[in-house]
Amino acid sequence: MAFTNQQGRTQTSLSEINITPFVDVVLVLLIIFMVTAPILQSGIEVAVPKTRTVKEITEERLVITIDKQQRVYFGNDPVNINEIGAKLRQKIRDPQGQSIFVRADENVPFGAFATVMDAVKSSGIANVSIVTQPLSENGGKR
Repeated sequence: MAFTNQQGRTQTSLSEINITPFVDVVLVLLIIFMVTAPILQSGIEVAVPKTRTVKEITEERLVITIDKQQRVYFGNDPVNINEIGAKLRQKIRDPQGQSIFVRADENVPFGAFATVMDAVKSSGIANVSIVTQPLSENGGKR
């Protein structure tokens, strides 16, 4: 696009886009995401028991967590221990083909763990895995 200035000369307009403000905005957004990402990934604090044989988790599965105070979580949502079976039946379409992980703090009494396992088994899920941590390389606990 051409235009005429006050002296009568024809000039062309600047047709390039100034990307400096765009780069500034992108850098600010990058910094915001870098600061908030660790906060979003914080989950339920559980010290799982340490064992010699540990299978790596490769795909996303349903997780039931029992923390130190014996509070039960389905995913990241707190749930009543008596409602676990009903919640699992709502969420799972194929109980025989579905597998689920149970994370329990190492200081949780066996009774609480057994109650959760009973609720999972009563919902029809046959494949239940217990989440543990590997022992350190020197044979001691971490």
